[in-house]
Amino acid sequence: MEVQDNNAAPAERQEVFTNPAPRNLPNASTVLILGILSIVFCWWHLISFVSIILGIVSLILAQKELKLYHTNPSFYNLSSLNNVKTGRICAIIGLSISILVFIFMVLLIIGIFTTLPFWGMIE
Repeated sequence: MEVQDNNAAPAERQEVFTNPAPRNLPNASTVLILGILSIVFCWWHLISFVSIILGIVSLILAQKELKLYHTNPSFYNLSSLNNVKTGRICAIIGLSISILVFIFMVLLIIGIFTTLPFWGMIE
């Protein structure tokens, strides 16, 4: 076993600095899954509010992950950043479609209830 002399000249000391291996962003897969689920649930009429909630949560998590990545980009994988960006895009698509479907359903229900007296179902 070789003992290293701490009093050696700086040229004799050899220090090896290695960059840590890049790792995934903590919630990258969560953002992607929630974004995809917001698209899946946006087409179901009465469940479209679930898609609105999933889309909002996915967008909030994506924003936090993007800030985390931009503070130290060399510390995280580029593939996890791509997952966050893809999940964010899916969340925006799912959120916009689900808001339109939800508004359509609310207007449809209001229209049904306002025309019930016309059809003689409510006096």
